[in-house]
Amino acid sequence: MDKQRIGYVGVGLMGLPMVKRLCALGYTVRAFDIVPKQLELAREAGASEARSPADAVQGADLVLLNLPTPAAVEAAVFGADGVATAMQPPQLLIDFSTIKVEQGQAHAQRLRAQASCAWIDAPVSGGPPASGSGTLTVMAGGDASDIQRIQPLMADVSARFTHMGPVGAGLAAKMLNQLIVGCIHVVMAEAASMAEAAGIDAARLPECLAGGHADGTLLQRLYPRMVAREFAPQGYARQLRKDLEMVNDYAAALGTPVPMMGQALALYRRLIEAGHSELDTSAVFKLYEQRSI
Repeated sequence: MDKQRIGYVGVGLMGLPMVKRLCALGYTVRAFDIVPKQLELAREAGASEARSPADAVQGADLVLLNLPTPAAVEAAVFGADGVATAMQPPQLLIDFSTIKVEQGQAHAQRLRAQASCAWIDAPVSGGPPASGSGTLTVMAGGDASDIQRIQPLMADVSARFTHMGPVGAGLAAKMLNQLIVGCIHVVMAEAASMAEAAGIDAARLPECLAGGHADGTLLQRLYPRMVAREFAPQGYARQLRKDLEMVNDYAAALGTPVPMMGQALALYRRLIEAGHSELDTSAVFKLYEQRSI
């Protein structure tokens, strides 16, 4: 079976590793990014270069978005040279970005009205390493028939792909993912700070707790970066803060209390105000290290 042809908009921290993987697997990828260097790297990986989001659509079966902000998503789709100006049935849009639930639903309706094409919200978890190795966790919202069409692609980019319901359901699941992730980031920072204050070998905590109730992906992968003060971005602090702001708004709209997430959000706001927006999400540890809580 021939690989689906891909139009890809957004080849940054998350998009570029996926484009490299897709090209290596034999997909035809036509890529666009507003940053010339990222587009050059995508071209070196085997993608062809598009001049605009609309140009990326040409010849594609599936149009993929992997963008950092809601504003970037809206511009890429509905801007003057956005993909909505060029998409035609049966092309299908898959948005890997994290945006508000109601934004995803509104965009899907608008794309259907403007281009008669369907939208799948498919936010991801796992970071750039998982994006490059095809081991992402993907949570999706969309019509069952559209979900069926993208199963071959999802088998190549994810280790777990879950259809959560209609359009918007994937984004709702991502809000819960980010609620949990944001809180655990802060707990990891507190654990590292306490371990060092207690005078034990803080770096051995993941080994010590492996297999117990406190074990998990973040303890094994994030916590060691905190202890080692390795804050080169695998995910930007500003992005997690942005996501937690969305979680906060979504919880308020649902009328559900999220006091622990609220504290995590307050700390990430403080981290960004301190000038650390471009560091890794693990850099929240700096607030504890500097006793600036």
